[in-house]
Amino acid sequence: MLPEWPAGTVTILATAGDAPHAIPVSAAVRAGPGRALIALATTRGSLARLRADPRVTLTIVCEDAAVTAYGLARVLDDETIADGVVAVEIEVERVQDHDRPTFEIESGVRWRWTDPDAERRDAEVRAALIRLARGA
Repeated sequence: MLPEWPAGTVTILATAGDAPHAIPVSAAVRAGPGRALIALATTRGSLARLRADPRVTLTIVCEDAAVTAYGLARVLDDETIADGVVAVEIEVERVQDHDRPTFEIESGVRWRWTDPDAERRDAEVRAALIRLARGA
């Protein structure tokens, strides 16, 4: 089962292919216990890679959680959520919990937008993903 994570948590998406390829993703939301939604720019190589081979992992590291979700991704072609950005649904098959009794995760990656337009766009993309997650 996917844990909850705070808005803005930077997750790591790894796609399959000739070799694994991992990228940070700033727009990822939990859409249920076995479903996540992420946003990717239509120009991202990862988008072409997951269209060719839908096997992906999404690693989430934030306060009190460190997990890797394994699953299949599909681009929601009818869901262009912003100019040049599409929604990708990940149906999670299993979750590996990296928790150990010998440590605690105190925080995830901290980041902030330095461009007001990019910050506004990110908020719009995240809001669109949340609407999709709620089925609206």
